[in-house]
Amino acid sequence: MKVHHLPFQSTGYFSKLICDYLDKNPNLSNYYGNFPEIAGFKNQIELKSNFDKAKRKTLVSSLINQYKSISESEQTNNNIDLLKQENTYSITTGHQLNIFTGPLYFLYKIVSTINLARQLKAAFPSSNFVPIYWMATEDHDFDEINYFNFKQHKISWNRESSGGVGRLKTDGFDTVYNEFCSQLGNSTNENYIKNLFKESYLKHDNLTDATRYLVNELFGKYGLVIIDGDDVDLKKEFAPIVKDELLNNTSFTEVTKTIKNLGRDYKIQVNPREINLFYLKDNLRERIVFENDLYKVNDTLITFTKDEILEEIKNHPERFSPNVIMRPLYQETILPNLCYIGGGGELAYWFQLKEYFDKVNTPFPILLLRNSVLLVSKKQLSKLDKLNISLSEIFLKQENLVNKKVNEISEINIDFSNQKIFLQQQFDSLKELAKQTDFSFIGAVNAQEAKQLKGLENLEKRLLKAQKRKLTDEVNRIKLLQNELFPNNSLEERTRNFSEIYLEFGETLIPMLLNAQEPLKLEFLVIEN
Repeated sequence: MKVHHLPFQSTGYFSKLICDYLDKNPNLSNYYGNFPEIAGFKNQIELKSNFDKAKRKTLVSSLINQYKSISESEQTNNNIDLLKQENTYSITTGHQLNIFTGPLYFLYKIVSTINLARQLKAAFPSSNFVPIYWMATEDHDFDEINYFNFKQHKISWNRESSGGVGRLKTDGFDTVYNEFCSQLGNSTNENYIKNLFKESYLKHDNLTDATRYLVNELFGKYGLVIIDGDDVDLKKEFAPIVKDELLNNTSFTEVTKTIKNLGRDYKIQVNPREINLFYLKDNLRERIVFENDLYKVNDTLITFTKDEILEEIKNHPERFSPNVIMRPLYQETILPNLCYIGGGGELAYWFQLKEYFDKVNTPFPILLLRNSVLLVSKKQLSKLDKLNISLSEIFLKQENLVNKKVNEISEINIDFSNQKIFLQQQFDSLKELAKQTDFSFIGAVNAQEAKQLKGLENLEKRLLKAQKRKLTDEVNRIKLLQNELFPNNSLEERTRNFSEIYLEFGETLIPMLLNAQEPLKLEFLVIEN
């Protein structure tokens, strides 16, 4: 295995906001706390060192209860026990309950989390660091999670859905299993994948338990701790902030101020509502709104007076579910957390929350962009070499890549840059002449210059198009190879499922990723295999 490192910024797949963050652009400094580097983690440990002992006790008790349905590894059991200690901190990532993990980057997020915990233990041996996977059990975006892709085949769980997806019964997964098996053979790796799916989804009653089993099977041996926020005892710890939200609309006020400033330079990821909470029961997760002096559950007949909803928080805190604006605060309230690891889209909305965290006196975590990986086979590397395409060039948009390579291999020069420079020089002379004779003549000169340059550009495009036809074989090979590496003109990790990759690597897949990924390097990885 050989690993190549590319700057995230050079790939063209990351937003201006994320690139500016990685570059430590001063324009972003007000929207985060410590930067993801060893010095930043030293500061963050001090910041989080006074995490409440009672919250630790509740956290450990809840985790022990949540793990009753599966057999945790010795490493995970030890990590849960370590969370009782004041010198233990968490490193957290989160993700939806995508069927069979969904896109490949799910693995990369968790591997980044495990590796960072290991790296921090080496840097700060007197402290402990526990990798956490936060299951988004309360999300209700079923259409985003009910499928995965396997060898360009979409395998879906087709059923009606309402409420938090974690509570969904696993009815109908036998059909999904049969469809998946029809795409698989009987090799050792294929049988492992089939059995893992079967044990996860056909032998557990709801999506939360199925996902917990699946992720524990993949990562339990590395000490990963899986947490479900849909927990009455954990929600009790969050109840004071829920109360504040209902009475004072704090998140709306603070986040609105932030996005007014942040939005001047960057695209805003999410917009807050006046109340950023859902009301959650079986088959129900609907927004809470305040109208006519009543708290109402949207699209239902459920209403509360002020006193009634405060009593509801007291008696049933588990019925109040944070949305995307408040869920990060919930995580940081119940976990002794130092860092949140996520993709570019996730981190974009975290940047909107710093002022809100400050307002409610909660330490803002370090934000770390997860590792991204492109897996390239020896055969594909050989093809790249024959086409004289570098690893950095393969990230170019397809039209730009084709044009670049056609220009390079063409026997004639189809780049008219020199002609354009010469033409502009001639018109500069004409403009000087116009100034000395009739200044009004400059407008006509400018118009003629634009016309001539446009004509050259059209000729250049026609010549390039002709050369593409002449070099059809090379063009098709370039496109075919890039489509293999970037399915649907996107990063492989955003489309493919881990099972497709597992067929090739088997049980060496996750160890390979653990050996390759270095989360604090803040670079895109290309792994030769």
